[in-house]
Amino acid sequence: VQLQASGGGLVQAGGSLRLSCAASGRTFSSSAVGWFRQAPGKEREFVAAITGSGTSTVYADSVKGRFAISRDNAKNTLYLQMNSLKPEDTAVYYCAARRGSAYYSAPLNYDYWGQGTLVTVSS
Repeated sequence: VQLQASGGGLVQAGGSLRLSCAASGRTFSSSAVGWFRQAPGKEREFVAAITGSGTSTVYADSVKGRFAISRDNAKNTLYLQMNSLKPEDTAVYYCAARRGSAYYSAPLNYDYWGQGTLVTVSS
């Protein structure tokens, strides 16, 4: 599976952005996928994940109620809708996929990674 993230940019606090992650490969629909982020000087952290079928999602407490993860298996695409953005959401956002349909929050459980897209939230 190859992943290509896009949709990052500069937005003011309180604004919204939608990230997309285009996947190649025939196993996308059976793979759990997730979003992670890494701010300067910090470790990569979990943001959200979704099962292969798309029926179950999980979020980090810091984004719960503001972000929404979804997928379109017909289009081999993963999304992250980000609302009510805060300056502390500033980071490079990565999409990741794993072999298997169940999601995990630890980066080490993911086998494939996109290149990242930068999100900057100004105050």
